[in-house]
Amino acid sequence: MHRLEKSFYSKTSMYSFLVLLVLFLSMWVATDQFLHIDMALLGYAISSAIFAVGLTIRMSFWLYRTATNRVASRSMKNLFTKERLKWSAKAVLITLVDNIILQKFIFKRGLYRGIQHLMISWGCLISFAITFGLTFGWMRFDLIDPETYQIVVFNIPTMKMAAHGLFAEIVYNGLNIGAIMVLIGASMALWRRISSYDVKVTQRFEFDILPLLILLSVTVTGLILTVLYTFFDGWMHHYMSLVHQVTVVIMLVYFPFGKLFHVPVRPLAAAVPMSYQEVVKVDTKTCKCCRQPYSNDDQIADVQAILQAQNFDLRLADGTQLSDYCTGCRRRMRALKQMNMEAPKGNPYGPVDTNNGIHLSGFSKKRSEEFYGIDIEQDYKGEKDSEPVSR
Repeated sequence: MHRLEKSFYSKTSMYSFLVLLVLFLSMWVATDQFLHIDMALLGYAISSAIFAVGLTIRMSFWLYRTATNRVASRSMKNLFTKERLKWSAKAVLITLVDNIILQKFIFKRGLYRGIQHLMISWGCLISFAITFGLTFGWMRFDLIDPETYQIVVFNIPTMKMAAHGLFAEIVYNGLNIGAIMVLIGASMALWRRISSYDVKVTQRFEFDILPLLILLSVTVTGLILTVLYTFFDGWMHHYMSLVHQVTVVIMLVYFPFGKLFHVPVRPLAAAVPMSYQEVVKVDTKTCKCCRQPYSNDDQIADVQAILQAQNFDLRLADGTQLSDYCTGCRRRMRALKQMNMEAPKGNPYGPVDTNNGIHLSGFSKKRSEEFYGIDIEQDYKGEKDSEPVSR
């Protein structure tokens, strides 16, 4: 691999070349050595290749980041670790169902936002799958007889379907179904961004409004094509197809470098619960001060490694890291440092005696015993001799 890399200007250019090579070979195989290639889709194929290169470049730079690279490395390690295989597979499956298929994370922010995001997400996924499948020739329909079509995937004949059956109508209108879903979701999102004063404060036109306008332009022109073909006998169909093709090219070129980039990145969120989710009696990091579990061992180790790689030195005087302490103890340490009281003894959750008659309330609180499913000792009185000292 190193010798191959030396033949290119950079790793990113090498990855882009490999992606294009895989696409070319897949088209060669799927179209039976380009025998069944659809020249009417040539413009879409070229723009899709540009999209693939742009997405490769954007994804490479995203993965080169210190934090992202660390998370990706940890996830790959945990995914193929025998001891964690069962948990990793379960975490990925749960994340796939909850966050990708059902998208529960967005419904927690409201029913309206949940519906709009679900429509846009699944509408885009359906449209992309069909568009790329037809554009690169991965899927085609061969006419067996006047009443029967056969679906061919990567030049392998699969199922047959009646030319005028219900399933065939759903397949023919797959792009229209996806377009209607995107139209509904994008319209809801645009209306929310126009009417909500809270959203207006933080939004930017080029980042928040522009991608919605691009999606709507692709969707509307695509649906107009269907209307012209179905109800107007193809009137102005040729000119509208060129307009639609331009909007698709703009969307594909914009996609890797705008807000829509989160679409291919979102499935990688499965890495977070797989690697860092707090599990009962497994991989819990104990606070150096209050001795309470507060995070995941892997997560704290990765935080410290990322900070070290970026030259952030958060070591304390005793050699420990600031991340070795829970959130409540960090606030306590910061407040006591400001009062020049760096080493008071006592319950970390109890009031702090400032020696001037004024008592500060405690910082944070213990997590419940049920949180980790383990017995957490409640009484600090018996640990005075060995009680940890906050720094």
